Amino acid sequence: MTEKITVAGVRVDTRHWIGGERVASTETFTDVSPIDGSAIGEIARGGPAEAGRAVAAAKAAFPAWAATSRAERARILHGIADGVETRIEELAIVETTDNGALLRSHRRGVMPRVAHNFRFFADWLLKLEHEDFETRGHTNHVSWDPAGPSVLITPWNAPLMLATWKVAPALAAGNTVILKPAEWSPLTASLLADIAAEAGLPAGVLNIVQGYGSEIGDALTSHPDVRRISFTGSVPTAKRIAASAAANLTPLSLELGGKSPLLVFADADLDLAVDLAVEQYDNAGQVCLAATRFLVEESIAEELTRRFVDKAIRLRQGDPRDEATDIGPNIHPRQLEKIDGFVQRAIEAGARAVVGGHRKDGQFYAPTLLADVAQDSEIVQEEVFGPVLTLQTFATEEEAVRLANDTRFGLAATVATGDPERAERVTARLVAGTVWVNCFFVRDLQAPFGGSRHSGVGREGGTWSFDFYCDVKNTVTAPNGWKNHG
Repeated sequence: MTEKITVAGVRVDTRHWIGGERVASTETFTDVSPIDGSAIGEIARGGPAEAGRAVAAAKAAFPAWAATSRAERARILHGIADGVETRIEELAIVETTDNGALLRSHRRGVMPRVAHNFRFFADWLLKLEHEDFETRGHTNHVSWDPAGPSVLITPWNAPLMLATWKVAPALAAGNTVILKPAEWSPLTASLLADIAAEAGLPAGVLNIVQGYGSEIGDALTSHPDVRRISFTGSVPTAKRIAASAAANLTPLSLELGGKSPLLVFADADLDLAVDLAVEQYDNAGQVCLAATRFLVEESIAEELTRRFVDKAIRLRQGDPRDEATDIGPNIHPRQLEKIDGFVQRAIEAGARAVVGGHRKDGQFYAPTLLADVAQDSEIVQEEVFGPVLTLQTFATEEEAVRLANDTRFGLAATVATGDPERAERVTARLVAGTVWVNCFFVRDLQAPFGGSRHSGVGREGGTWSFDFYCDVKNTVTAPNGWKNHG
């Protein structure tokens, strides 16, 4: 296999990164750009052998990394952030080529956020503490002990940002890592290996293996030497991972899909509500947090729909490398087929396409809004993960909350209202890990993040991340226990 390929002028190694060195596989898979369907290159396709080698490398490196001082770990993480910042343009163009997301977003938001992920957890590590407390004169001291090798399995919709969202806290906690990026967008993970090595991260502390989940993922999640598993992706895959991890009782963090609502009340700022609604087409609808179900109070539904359509039809779809483009392609022909299947089945069942409802040339799907949908229909209940939204109306606050909570998911929710008392009442009753009021996608790494119901297990962010990646210990010391000392 070719060991390195050139992507938009950037050299990318196509091999795994295990134990501080590049490792080839006898098999490969083809990485394809969603922009034009062209083959980018052949990528090392790992299996059980590579999985075992990566876990062994992580296990061997763990004792020294766990014993490394907090200050030194933080220094290296800041060094990785420095490396990311010097290569933002390269990372941005490679990821846009690989997954089709907007280049302007990668340059201005996504890749700077990658660097921030490392800086935030490096800094949080240095202030991580719990105040000692007493129990009948005994002193309780809480500490966070590194857990061990951690398997991180990450998605394709924001590959590097979501990978480092896990990698950074795991490394800060003192764990060693085996990262398995999505096979549809593996390239920036390979560049991360180079950046981490240049920053002085010891060999074996970060390992990156590529391939299909059914071939290498199962070998990783069932390995008895793995101490933590964190996964972002679909519910069916999460169930397989959980079953695989069960034999070893390996702790899991699962951030899964969503079918989030956007509740718009008649007292809302309609211009703001329309902006929030159209924003759900970001990244071609490939955002787990997207509020894909519009729940609109009956009295304003017609006006809101008119304003929404006027704005939605002006969105520009095209080459994500063009600064003027608003929506790029969907990631893969298989994903496009899945999106269209959802839409066509909904239309056959009686839904009406207010806008869109069809494929376009290449791997593009027209921004779509479907009305006349039943609450128990597939299109309302299941995650599409594309630029497809549904519209339903409600008459009362009670009905709005009931519709919002009536799916198996609970990742996020957005509320548009001009009444702070209503906002307080409604948000208290919504089943969701994150609720936004008159805003969307405002994320702070010190806040807990995760989903309820089938949207996930656990919370990450701030101290919650360290609680997951560490074994949290309480040491209780008796008073006057040092009589024989010295």
